[in-house]
Amino acid sequence: MTASRDQNIGRTPHIPVLLRPLLAACAPVRGLWLDGTFGAGGYTRGLLEAGADCVIGVDRDPLALQMAQAWAGEYGDRLRLVAGNFSELDAHAGALLDGVVLDLGVSSMQIDQPERGFSFQKDGPLDMRMSQSGESAADLVNTASEARLADILYHFGEERASRRIARAIVEARSPDPITTTLRLADIISKCLPRPKPGQSHPATRSFQALRIAVNEEFTELVQGLVAAERALKPGGLLAVVTFHSLEDRVVKRFFQQAAGEEPNANRYAPVKENTTARFELVTRKAIGPDDVELAENPRARSAKLRVARRTAAPAKDVDAGTLDAPDLPQSQSKKAQTQKGQR
Repeated sequence: MTASRDQNIGRTPHIPVLLRPLLAACAPVRGLWLDGTFGAGGYTRGLLEAGADCVIGVDRDPLALQMAQAWAGEYGDRLRLVAGNFSELDAHAGALLDGVVLDLGVSSMQIDQPERGFSFQKDGPLDMRMSQSGESAADLVNTASEARLADILYHFGEERASRRIARAIVEARSPDPITTTLRLADIISKCLPRPKPGQSHPATRSFQALRIAVNEEFTELVQGLVAAERALKPGGLLAVVTFHSLEDRVVKRFFQQAAGEEPNANRYAPVKENTTARFELVTRKAIGPDDVELAENPRARSAKLRVARRTAAPAKDVDAGTLDAPDLPQSQSKKAQTQKGQR
């Protein structure tokens, strides 16, 4: 990537989603915060300007930290940048935190770069790696079995036509590997009805599913929520912004369990024992964008914000299964084998 290309990306306007309601829910903002999904730095800037003494910006995308060098000096030692995953945010913090913010999913910065392979709006290599290392989407699409591809599309994208799409992918890759975003989007589109006006592109759910699988996003999410619980001091705030129902369900269940407010599955089930709350809910319901924000940033339409405050209760580990975190059947089998071997 050339220097001029870097500069152009650095000037790309970035609008952090739900920043105003996040700062309002967390007011007064002060002390040491960690932004576990630093991206273009929108939340970090907002927290610093709202009164945070220091923000630790964590991101696994090397380009995000590279771009930040152009402006990070404005904040001196109030801003610390760390290359890493937010699933290990307690280790990156090195001290108890007053707040943690997580903006889940793919960033606008990544979507707008065709060479990253996250979007089918423009043609680009089928990559989707947030860390720019490890297995790419092309590797997955061209080597995974038909059954595994179908599982990924169904469990991570809620794609009802998962088997049909997986079969088409396997047939298409046989003579010629699938290496670009538009070719994959075209294969998927031919498996589904033409969308009606206002409906999303037919490949949307499949691209989401592959991105989640490549980046192990649900494993990261569960581990990140648990790490935040360990890292926050009593009274510290955890703010999470989600962009689709699968993410939001996991975050909602985590907060409910940690606050001791998880409802019984049905009226005949045994009453759950009272547990010491590890969080207090600041937002009783998820906060979405208002009309002003939607006018400024249409990409915010599916965003939801949830905020909770840490209590003094000891942190505890959480089983991803109790949070309804989507997983693949193969992964569940491997987990069972691992647990059996540990007994």
